[in-house]
Amino acid sequence: MNQKTAILIFANSAEKEVERKSFLSAEIFSALNKRTLKTVEKSGIEYFLISEKQQVGNTFAERFSNAIETIFNKGFKNVITIGNDTPHLKAHHLLATSHQLETNDLVIGPSKDGGFYLMGIKKEHFCKETFLKLPWQTNRLYSSISSIANTENLEIQFLELLNDIDSKEDIQFILDSFKAIPLSILKLLQKLFFTIKITFFEANFSTLQTSFTRNFNKGSPIIFA
Repeated sequence: MNQKTAILIFANSAEKEVERKSFLSAEIFSALNKRTLKTVEKSGIEYFLISEKQQVGNTFAERFSNAIETIFNKGFKNVITIGNDTPHLKAHHLLATSHQLETNDLVIGPSKDGGFYLMGIKKEHFCKETFLKLPWQTNRLYSSISSIANTENLEIQFLELLNDIDSKEDIQFILDSFKAIPLSILKLLQKLFFTIKITFFEANFSTLQTSFTRNFNKGSPIIFA
């Protein structure tokens, strides 16, 4: 076990996450949280969970930066940060990151939305002021970090591209992928995706029906192109 490295799970409780991502349910986030903990424990790397109860700061940048700083202040030389919304995250990603931090300054697990699902960083390269200025929660985050790493001549290693769940569209991407996820989470996502599709169909059918009725009442002809 690498005693120099710790994992930071920066994730809120299921109830709090639903406030931010209302298209998901507390049941799904509860399953994701349990899965994340199980994955981390399987890696054997010491970890710390910092939820909304321990987070300090007014903005995401402040809360995230303060959380990383807290882990470094515990005496660790490397920190691996993850969230709770990447169903395809496996223990081997965490172990690979821990190993790669022995010879690299930064390890990034990029997500398809332009951000990252994992970041491994050494203490000597963590600059809180720089972190506070990064475009967090935007599709420019990954490119910004890569640019800074190049400017500072940092050795950076990339993991495989994965998809986290930040939108309804991400659910379909995850379901359509060939990567395995726990059956319990798979069933919940399939159920939610089916519900979203039905809701979308009903909404569009209602709009079409209303439009048709309005035209019919006006005596407007129906023209088929």
